[in-house]
Amino acid sequence: MPNIASYFPITDPTLIFFVVLLIILFAPIIMGKLRIPHIIGMVLAGVLVGQYGLNILERDASFELFGRVGLYYIMFLASLEMDMDGVKKYKNRIIVFGLLTCFVPLAITYFTSMALLGYNSASSFLLGCIMASNTLVAYPIISRYGLQLKPSVTLSVGSTMLSLLISLILVAGIVTAHKGGGDTLFWIGFAVKFAAYCAGVIFLVPRLTRWFLRRYSDAVMQFIFVLAILFLCAALADLVGLEGIFGAFFAGIILNRYIPHVSPLMNRIEFIGNALFIPYFLIGVGMLINLRLLFAGGNIIWVVICIVVFGTLGKGIAAHLACTLFRMPISSGHMMFGLTSAHAAGAIAMIMVGIGLKTDDGQLLVNESMLNGVVIMILFTCIISSMMTEWSAQRIVMRDKDVAHDNETHDDERILVPVKYPEYANQLIAMAIMMRNPKLNRGIMALNVVYDDENMRSYQEQGRRLLEQVTQYAAGSDVKLQTQVRVAANIANGIKHAFKEFEASEILIGMHMHANVSPKFWGQFHQSLFNGLNRQIIMARLHHPLATLRRIEVAVPSRAQYEPGFYRWLERLSRLTENLECRIIFHGRGDTLIMINEFVRNHHPQMRAEYLSMEHWNEMPKLASTIQEDHLFVVVTARKGTVSYKNAQERLPEELTKYFTGKNLMIIFPDQFGDDKTTMTFAQPLHTEEQSAYEAIHEWLQRHRHWFKK
Repeated sequence: MPNIASYFPITDPTLIFFVVLLIILFAPIIMGKLRIPHIIGMVLAGVLVGQYGLNILERDASFELFGRVGLYYIMFLASLEMDMDGVKKYKNRIIVFGLLTCFVPLAITYFTSMALLGYNSASSFLLGCIMASNTLVAYPIISRYGLQLKPSVTLSVGSTMLSLLISLILVAGIVTAHKGGGDTLFWIGFAVKFAAYCAGVIFLVPRLTRWFLRRYSDAVMQFIFVLAILFLCAALADLVGLEGIFGAFFAGIILNRYIPHVSPLMNRIEFIGNALFIPYFLIGVGMLINLRLLFAGGNIIWVVICIVVFGTLGKGIAAHLACTLFRMPISSGHMMFGLTSAHAAGAIAMIMVGIGLKTDDGQLLVNESMLNGVVIMILFTCIISSMMTEWSAQRIVMRDKDVAHDNETHDDERILVPVKYPEYANQLIAMAIMMRNPKLNRGIMALNVVYDDENMRSYQEQGRRLLEQVTQYAAGSDVKLQTQVRVAANIANGIKHAFKEFEASEILIGMHMHANVSPKFWGQFHQSLFNGLNRQIIMARLHHPLATLRRIEVAVPSRAQYEPGFYRWLERLSRLTENLECRIIFHGRGDTLIMINEFVRNHHPQMRAEYLSMEHWNEMPKLASTIQEDHLFVVVTARKGTVSYKNAQERLPEELTKYFTGKNLMIIFPDQFGDDKTTMTFAQPLHTEEQSAYEAIHEWLQRHRHWFKK
């Protein structure tokens, strides 16, 4: 038998690149199952395949090259995505908070490292610089809640830029001093070169950028030009005694105003970095980590505890001290702490810079325990930051009473109805007709998406016949119907692209009901649809004709009135109820029912509406006994991370399957704040696992619990 170990580590560059691509492909899937941040997953994958793990890959020159590119890319993107207008508006407060959130954790970590960890002054100072910076890992949560313009958020973003800048300068000084230098004359020369570098970049790069972008519109040329500027600034930073990461960060600040955040050029920059360079860098970092130290009886656990506790404490003190100085609500202080307490890209970059440097007495500036402690610290601080930001975002929404306004959701009404099965298509069109506003006299858009495969032509013909059927049906109600048969490799993406092309306001689609196609509750693409769009999506499952319905029962989650799409779905259900001339019963919390009652009295006073208290979402299964065959049960749910979302909603597929099988059902995902979900980001990919690994293990244990009783 051949010895398999003799084939490892893999040294062939082609195979190394292939294995890395497999890691980049499958790590987010596995981490999604385990509910672990994908950035941490890449680092852990590097640990697994590296020389200190299974020794599958050799850390060859490709990791040095792509790793350096990825390191610069992280710094470049961090500064390129800064909101410079908000920074200018609150510049004085940003400076104060930036200094606090930089030097308070730096000082606490510095003295803690010397007193409790026994590090020398240089290593303690480097660790302090790492904890002084932060990465906006939790910023996507802010986007979901629509809090981007809140003062606490602007201060956090601006202070992140300032603290990271100061930390990078300090780290560059540490590196330069340990490479030779440190006397007064050296530092004077360093200051002069630094000032000349900044002045030259600020003067030349904007003019060169304006000239190039005006003269050349080719997408590839613009992308190459931006990368050339990035690496030019990084190389010049190395020449003047700064680290290249500072040059990459500085290049992002200079180019910030010339690359709009929603432009195609920005998408290309993010795509290349997030798809290849940054994952390659993170895997390379993981290959440097020796997890065996955790079992060698060392002090790695003590190192992690000290770094996480005292570094995070410093960020918390700085945030709440600034909150007190600026006379802001305590919830704003929690928000500032949540956003500034995570460490990811900057921490990895700075710890990597210190590797290989030695102090005057020959000791390593960064030992293995410190490196491993920092990487493990990243996981804990990301969790703390995400939880605190989520919690404080909900408190700020409730504090400021940012309820939806009912005068903002009517004018853009354009309903998109994807249809696939002839037996359900007419019912969906009928429901859309009953929900539309006849005063606007706008048509409905019917869409049929077919797979791009060998049967595409026959499916297209079936789709055309189906759309002809619904067109004739809509013509009977004197309603215009715009139709399209669309070819796509992915059904959800095809619907989302059509949604943008039609400038639709919402989607009305049939629920998944064919177990032979997919055994999952959401089917093959419904989950990707509501995760990929932040606009209203209505899913309907009708076993009886609409005209035979005599009651609509609606389960409304608490705090639903704080979602921006509150009045849109309420208006749609009100029109449906009036057109069907049936009763509607709302189940929810008292404050939510008051808002619904006020809307109904003002806009639909003739509608027969009732209001019943449902204090907790886990009471929803009790409603099953009240739902008859001629009733329609409506569930207003929410996407994860929004103000009305609750953990009990994760059990929605199981509860609906168990208690509401055979019932007429409608699920509504309201309009909710958020960035364009089609923007590709590595840190938060669009793919979401329907079931976590922990849930799967729990179900397996429940099914086989009789094994353990024997």
